Amino acid sequence: MSMSAVPAEAARTPAQEILQRVFGYPAFRGRQAEIIEHVVGGGDALVLMPTGGGKSLCYQIPALLREGVGVVVSPLIALMQDQVDALLQAGVRAAFLNSTLDFDAVVDTERRLMRGELDLIYVAPERLLTERFIGLLDALAERGRLALFAIDEAHCVSQWGHDFRPEYIQLSRLHERYPQTPRIALTATADALTREEIVVRLGLDSARIFVSSFDRPNIRYTVVERDNPRRQLLDFLAGRRGEAGIVYCLSRKKVDDTAEWLTTQGVKALPYHAGLETATRAKHQQRFLREDGIVMVATIAFGMGIDKPDVRFVAHLDLPKTLEAYYQETGRAGRDGDAAEAWMTYGLNDVVIHRQRIDESASDDEQKRVERQKLDAMLGFCESAQCRRVTLLNYFGEAAEPCGNCDVCLDPPQLWDATVAARKAMSAVLRTGQRFGTGHLIDLLRGKTTEKMTQHGHESLPTFGVGADLDDATWRSVFRQLLAAGLLEADASAFGALVLTASARPVLRGERELMLRRPQARRARRSGGGNERRGDTAGSEHDSDPLVVALRQWRADKAREQGVPAYVILHDRTLRELAVLRPTDADSLLDVPGIGVAKAERYGADVLVLIGRHPAA
Repeated sequence: MSMSAVPAEAARTPAQEILQRVFGYPAFRGRQAEIIEHVVGGGDALVLMPTGGGKSLCYQIPALLREGVGVVVSPLIALMQDQVDALLQAGVRAAFLNSTLDFDAVVDTERRLMRGELDLIYVAPERLLTERFIGLLDALAERGRLALFAIDEAHCVSQWGHDFRPEYIQLSRLHERYPQTPRIALTATADALTREEIVVRLGLDSARIFVSSFDRPNIRYTVVERDNPRRQLLDFLAGRRGEAGIVYCLSRKKVDDTAEWLTTQGVKALPYHAGLETATRAKHQQRFLREDGIVMVATIAFGMGIDKPDVRFVAHLDLPKTLEAYYQETGRAGRDGDAAEAWMTYGLNDVVIHRQRIDESASDDEQKRVERQKLDAMLGFCESAQCRRVTLLNYFGEAAEPCGNCDVCLDPPQLWDATVAARKAMSAVLRTGQRFGTGHLIDLLRGKTTEKMTQHGHESLPTFGVGADLDDATWRSVFRQLLAAGLLEADASAFGALVLTASARPVLRGERELMLRRPQARRARRSGGGNERRGDTAGSEHDSDPLVVALRQWRADKAREQGVPAYVILHDRTLRELAVLRPTDADSLLDVPGIGVAKAERYGADVLVLIGRHPAA
């Protein structure tokens, strides 16, 4: 028989067979197959793939195909627990070692590891590098039982990144000690600088670098100027009641206050930050993962490694300090591919606070310079008059076309010739000695007599009152955009005083025109509260199907019995596929994406009974 006559089934690779049999998916996405083949062959890899893009399969499947156990370095307990729960549901022999286990459980897991009873073990970096665990790895290596090392959230190695973990730097020892064991480092967010640092610090010089598109087309990006943040947040949430989401705040106090206030507004909101007791944090995180419709109000202490697929929105009440942080935080929405929202409100004060923190930090001058550049890029994203997705992807070195699914595309901002206004603003900065913040400068431009104005004698300045034709909101917008354009800087050492940069001179002298975006007028919420969002699937149209409702209830009961999040039993998308395909026997059940052999054996009888009770309309 010629090769061209071989049936398609016979041409399936071992990786494809595992994908279908264990995880229940018919085909790989993007570069997954290429990455898996490379690692199975013993090659090192650095994988940059967006959240929800299927990074985990890139090391889970090679660990199942190679001899021995795959060791996964993971920074968060919650992520380990979720990943292991999901793998056990799929019939994979997986375990974790972390501080939640008592001594007997640790010893039992270590014995299973040494007896060859585990395919994957998840471990925190600080435990991995202990003498006790290194001894276990040495013994496994001697027997040829180390399949691979997977370093998840690899951006944690970067001191210039947004989530630096000092223990990650020591992971270069893995290659030095076990040079024959392939390593795969993975992250959902890393600009060019962070990528270089990952390669250097982890000794991945010979690794192949796989960069997938950073685009998350199912996420709609919206940025609004801060006006009345609580009202703005409540307006945003009005069409999203009953949906799971995250609201990020800069300070612990703001987290507590916002969560308490949202609760009074009928929102199921919980606070999360490092100041809460460990038990309270764990309880709130478990509720978020296992209950429907919880809104977590949190600092950035919450989120990395959260594997909940049905987070429908991420809202920021304060400006993140980098676009990497913003990208990763917003990426926690819509991991299931269905429509999701990334909404943010921000103000000039955010820039001043971040700048002050940078300037007062113990970092060296070079790191401070990089952090200022990253902050400038974040502000530039907010103030840009072009598609949010284009701006965001360009930052990560990826070209893109306008998306038609962000606030700028859906409601393009108006531009105006602000050259004269900009010159007036910069003149006010210059004539007041570059020692005052926005509020005072706006009062000066608008001709407002205040105690501070009189105290400093600024009523006699030529710029007093020259901007009375523009309102406060317009002037605030002008100053923000001058900062974003690099014409002004906020001097944190002088409590946010604005100072001119060298780039300001051509505008100040009238040698360069400046087009700025007009400040956004207050707009009523779109009808439907944004329910016209789009994603990869029309998920919501099936959610009222009686079969989907019954499957959700059954899934919730099973999850409660087993003490696991509902989505590790079956994903929402799998429930919808069941309602569409309506399999009638065990074989056809395996045709449903997300149902592998283990899940079919474990839950197939229950699911088929429910399908029989709810015939298609």
